[in-house]
Amino acid sequence: MPPTAAELMTVNAARLLRDGETVFVGVGLPNLACNLARRTHAPNLLMIYEAGVVGARPSRLPLSIGDPTLVSGSTLVCSMYDIFTLYLQRGKVDVGFLGGAQIDRFGNINATVIGDYHHPVVRLPGSGGSMEMAAWAKRCYIITPHQVRRFPEKVDFVTSAGFLQGRRQREEVGLCGGGPQAVVTDLGILEPDERGELILTALHPGVSVEQVRANTGWNLKIAENLGVTQPPEDEELRILRLELDPQGIYLK
Repeated sequence: MPPTAAELMTVNAARLLRDGETVFVGVGLPNLACNLARRTHAPNLLMIYEAGVVGARPSRLPLSIGDPTLVSGSTLVCSMYDIFTLYLQRGKVDVGFLGGAQIDRFGNINATVIGDYHHPVVRLPGSGGSMEMAAWAKRCYIITPHQVRRFPEKVDFVTSAGFLQGRRQREEVGLCGGGPQAVVTDLGILEPDERGELILTALHPGVSVEQVRANTGWNLKIAENLGVTQPPEDEELRILRLELDPQGIYLK
Protein backbone atom coordinates (compact mmCIF):
# COMPACT_ATOMS: atom_id res chain seq x y z
CA MET A 1 0.00 0.00 0.00
CA PRO A 2 1.54 3.37 -1.00
CA PRO A 3 2.03 6.03 1.68
CA THR A 4 -0.84 8.36 2.43
CA ALA A 5 -0.41 12.13 2.50
CA ALA A 6 -0.27 12.06 6.31
CA GLU A 7 2.38 9.32 6.30
CA LEU A 8 4.44 11.18 3.72
CA MET A 9 4.46 14.33 5.86
CA THR A 10 5.18 12.44 9.07
CA VAL A 11 8.13 10.49 7.66
CA ASN A 12 9.75 13.57 6.11
CA ALA A 13 9.28 15.57 9.30
CA ALA A 14 10.80 12.77 11.39
CA ARG A 15 13.89 12.74 9.17
CA LEU A 16 14.61 16.37 10.06
CA LEU A 17 15.26 15.46 13.70
CA ARG A 18 18.76 14.58 14.91
CA ASP A 19 19.76 12.10 17.56
CA GLY A 20 20.31 13.69 20.99
CA GLU A 21 18.22 16.78 20.34
CA THR A 22 15.58 18.19 22.67
CA VAL A 23 12.23 18.58 20.94
CA PHE A 24 9.03 20.22 22.17
CA VAL A 25 6.31 17.84 20.98
CA GLY A 26 2.78 18.80 19.98
CA VAL A 27 -0.23 16.62 19.28
CA GLY A 28 -1.21 15.11 15.94
CA LEU A 29 1.36 14.52 13.19
CA PRO A 30 4.24 16.21 15.08
CA ASN A 31 3.65 13.68 17.85
CA LEU A 32 3.88 10.83 15.35
CA ALA A 33 6.98 12.30 13.70
CA CYS A 34 8.90 12.58 16.98
CA ASN A 35 7.99 9.09 18.14
CA LEU A 36 8.91 7.69 14.72
CA ALA A 37 12.30 9.41 14.84
CA ARG A 38 12.97 7.97 18.32
CA ARG A 39 12.18 4.47 17.08
CA THR A 40 14.45 4.78 14.04
CA HIS A 41 17.45 7.08 13.61
CA ALA A 42 17.20 9.20 16.81
CA PRO A 43 16.93 6.84 19.82
CA ASN A 44 18.32 9.50 22.16
CA LEU A 45 15.77 12.17 21.23
CA LEU A 46 14.68 14.01 24.39
CA MET A 47 10.96 14.68 24.07
CA ILE A 48 9.24 17.40 26.11
CA TYR A 49 5.47 17.67 26.32
CA GLU A 50 3.67 20.90 27.20
CA ALA A 51 1.77 19.42 30.16
CA GLY A 52 5.04 19.04 32.08
CA VAL A 53 6.80 15.83 31.01
CA VAL A 54 10.51 15.75 30.17
CA GLY A 55 12.20 12.74 28.60
CA ALA A 56 8.95 11.01 27.67
CA ARG A 57 9.28 7.45 26.34
CA PRO A 58 5.65 6.48 25.71
CA SER A 59 4.95 2.82 25.04
CA ARG A 60 2.01 3.75 22.83
CA LEU A 61 0.95 6.82 20.90
CA PRO A 62 -0.07 9.60 23.33
CA LEU A 63 -3.50 10.94 22.44
CA SER A 64 -2.86 14.35 24.01
CA ILE A 65 -0.15 16.34 25.78
CA GLY A 66 -1.62 15.11 29.09
CA ASP A 67 -1.95 11.41 28.25
CA PRO A 68 -0.87 9.27 31.28
CA THR A 69 1.35 7.11 29.04
CA LEU A 70 3.81 10.01 28.89
CA VAL A 71 4.67 9.76 32.58
CA SER A 72 5.84 6.12 32.67
CA GLY A 73 9.58 5.97 32.06
CA SER A 74 9.97 9.75 31.77
CA THR A 75 12.91 11.63 33.22
CA LEU A 76 10.92 14.36 34.97
CA VAL A 77 7.35 15.45 35.62
CA CYS A 78 6.90 19.10 36.50
CA SER A 79 4.49 22.00 36.04
CA MET A 80 3.61 23.61 32.74
CA TYR A 81 5.14 26.82 34.10
CA ASP A 82 8.47 25.04 34.63
CA ILE A 83 8.42 23.62 31.10
CA PHE A 84 8.06 27.06 29.54
CA THR A 85 10.31 29.07 31.86
CA LEU A 86 13.10 26.65 32.79
CA TYR A 87 13.39 24.86 29.46
CA LEU A 88 11.90 26.74 26.52
CA GLN A 89 12.65 30.35 27.54
CA ARG A 90 16.16 29.44 28.71
CA GLY A 91 17.03 28.22 25.23
CA LYS A 92 17.11 24.51 26.11
CA VAL A 93 14.78 23.40 23.30
CA ASP A 94 16.35 22.58 19.94
CA VAL A 95 13.18 21.96 17.94
CA GLY A 96 9.55 23.02 18.15
CA PHE A 97 6.95 21.38 15.92
CA LEU A 98 4.06 23.59 14.80
CA GLY A 99 0.95 23.49 12.66
CA GLY A 100 -1.80 25.94 11.79
CA ALA A 101 -4.70 26.86 9.56
CA GLN A 102 -2.63 29.37 7.54
CA ILE A 103 1.10 29.79 6.85
CA ASP A 104 2.23 32.79 4.84
CA ARG A 105 5.26 33.51 2.67
CA PHE A 106 7.39 34.48 5.71
CA GLY A 107 6.41 31.47 7.79
CA ASN A 108 3.96 33.28 10.06
CA ILE A 109 1.25 30.98 11.42
CA ASN A 110 -2.44 31.67 11.99
CA ALA A 111 -4.31 29.37 14.36
CA THR A 112 -6.68 32.02 15.74
CA VAL A 113 -9.23 33.28 13.21
CA ILE A 114 -10.12 33.20 9.52
CA GLY A 115 -11.34 36.58 8.30
CA ASP A 116 -11.68 39.75 10.37
CA TYR A 117 -10.80 39.18 14.03
CA HIS A 118 -13.96 40.87 15.35
CA HIS A 119 -16.28 39.38 12.72
CA PRO A 120 -14.65 36.06 11.83
CA VAL A 121 -15.65 33.56 9.21
CA VAL A 122 -14.17 30.85 11.44
CA ARG A 123 -12.92 31.09 15.02
CA LEU A 124 -9.99 28.69 15.58
CA PRO A 125 -8.49 27.18 18.77
CA GLY A 126 -5.75 29.78 19.14
CA SER A 127 -2.14 29.62 20.26
CA GLY A 128 -1.76 27.18 23.12
CA GLY A 129 2.02 26.96 23.52
CA SER A 130 2.83 27.51 19.86
CA MET A 131 3.50 31.24 20.19
CA GLU A 132 6.21 30.55 22.79
CA MET A 133 7.69 27.72 20.74
CA ALA A 134 7.88 29.93 17.66
CA ALA A 135 9.62 32.65 19.67
CA TRP A 136 12.11 30.60 21.69
CA ALA A 137 12.95 27.24 20.09
CA LYS A 138 16.29 27.19 18.29
CA ARG A 139 14.48 26.09 15.15
CA CYS A 140 10.90 25.24 14.24
CA TYR A 141 9.33 22.88 11.74
CA ILE A 142 5.78 23.19 10.43
CA ILE A 143 3.65 20.30 9.15
CA THR A 144 0.53 21.01 7.09
CA PRO A 145 -1.29 19.85 3.94
CA HIS A 146 -0.42 21.96 0.90
CA GLN A 147 -3.62 23.78 -0.12
CA VAL A 148 -4.00 27.29 -1.48
CA ARG A 149 -6.33 28.28 1.38
CA ARG A 150 -3.64 27.27 3.87
CA PHE A 151 -0.87 29.21 2.11
CA PRO A 152 -2.01 32.83 1.64
CA GLU A 153 0.52 35.54 0.92
CA LYS A 154 -0.36 37.08 4.29
CA VAL A 155 -2.12 35.37 7.19
CA ASP A 156 -5.35 36.84 8.56
CA PHE A 157 -3.88 36.88 12.08
CA VAL A 158 -0.34 36.22 13.34
CA THR A 159 -0.71 33.65 16.10
CA SER A 160 2.91 32.46 16.00
CA ALA A 161 5.68 34.54 14.50
CA GLY A 162 7.75 33.25 11.64
CA PHE A 163 9.96 35.94 10.12
CA LEU A 164 7.15 38.56 10.33
CA GLN A 165 7.95 40.70 7.26
CA GLY A 166 11.52 39.42 6.95
CA ARG A 167 14.46 38.13 9.00
CA ARG A 168 15.53 41.64 10.03
CA GLN A 169 12.15 42.39 11.61
CA ARG A 170 12.23 39.16 13.61
CA GLU A 171 15.60 40.18 15.00
CA GLU A 172 14.46 43.75 15.67
CA VAL A 173 11.50 42.67 17.84
CA GLY A 174 13.80 40.48 19.93
CA LEU A 175 12.64 36.95 19.15
CA CYS A 176 15.49 34.73 20.30
CA GLY A 177 14.74 31.49 18.45
CA GLY A 178 15.82 30.75 14.91
CA GLY A 179 12.33 30.74 13.42
CA PRO A 180 10.86 28.23 10.96
CA GLN A 181 13.50 26.21 9.14
CA ALA A 182 11.22 24.00 7.06
CA VAL A 183 7.56 23.54 6.18
CA VAL A 184 6.78 19.91 5.38
CA THR A 185 3.68 19.39 3.24
CA ASP A 186 2.16 16.55 1.24
CA LEU A 187 3.67 18.06 -1.93
CA GLY A 188 7.19 18.94 -0.85
CA ILE A 189 9.35 20.98 1.49
CA LEU A 190 9.62 24.77 1.75
CA GLU A 191 12.57 26.50 3.45
CA PRO A 192 13.35 30.17 4.13
CA ASP A 193 15.81 32.05 1.94
CA GLU A 194 18.19 34.78 3.14
CA ARG A 195 15.22 37.20 3.53
CA GLY A 196 13.11 34.69 5.42
CA GLU A 197 10.75 34.07 2.49
CA LEU A 198 9.66 30.47 2.03
CA ILE A 199 10.83 28.91 -1.23
CA LEU A 200 10.38 25.41 -2.64
CA THR A 201 13.51 23.33 -1.98
CA ALA A 202 12.25 19.76 -2.51
CA LEU A 203 9.40 17.91 -4.20
CA HIS A 204 7.96 14.58 -3.17
CA PRO A 205 8.25 11.88 -5.88
CA GLY A 206 5.68 12.35 -8.64
CA VAL A 207 4.83 15.95 -7.71
CA SER A 208 5.43 18.82 -10.15
CA VAL A 209 6.44 22.41 -9.54
CA GLU A 210 3.19 23.47 -11.21
CA GLN A 211 1.18 21.51 -8.62
CA VAL A 212 2.92 23.26 -5.75
CA ARG A 213 2.55 26.70 -7.29
CA ALA A 214 -1.14 26.10 -7.97
CA ASN A 215 -1.62 25.38 -4.26
CA THR A 216 0.32 28.40 -3.00
CA GLY A 217 -1.19 31.86 -2.61
CA TRP A 218 1.88 33.83 -3.67
CA ASN A 219 4.41 33.72 -6.49
CA LEU A 220 6.45 30.88 -5.02
CA LYS A 221 10.17 30.94 -5.78
CA ILE A 222 11.98 27.72 -6.64
CA ALA A 223 15.42 26.81 -5.31
CA GLU A 224 18.15 26.50 -7.95
CA ASN A 225 19.11 23.06 -6.62
CA LEU A 226 15.55 21.77 -6.26
CA GLY A 227 15.65 18.28 -4.76
CA VAL A 228 13.37 15.25 -4.56
CA THR A 229 12.66 13.58 -1.24
CA GLN A 230 13.31 9.90 -0.64
CA PRO A 231 10.13 7.79 -0.48
CA PRO A 232 9.19 6.37 2.94
CA GLU A 233 10.96 3.11 3.73
CA ASP A 234 9.00 -0.05 4.48
CA GLU A 235 10.20 -0.04 8.09
CA GLU A 236 9.10 3.55 8.64
CA LEU A 237 5.63 2.73 7.33
CA ARG A 238 5.47 -0.46 9.40
CA ILE A 239 6.23 1.43 12.61
CA LEU A 240 3.67 4.10 11.81
CA ARG A 241 0.90 1.71 10.82
CA LEU A 242 1.42 -1.18 13.23
CA GLU A 243 3.13 0.33 16.29
CA LEU A 244 2.34 4.03 16.55
CA ASP A 245 -1.10 4.47 15.02
CA PRO A 246 -2.68 1.06 14.32
CA GLN A 247 -6.19 2.47 14.78
CA GLY A 248 -5.55 5.24 12.25
CA ILE A 249 -6.35 8.04 14.70
CA TYR A 250 -4.08 10.50 12.88
CA LEU A 251 -3.08 8.68 9.71
CA LYS A 252 -6.51 8.14 8.13
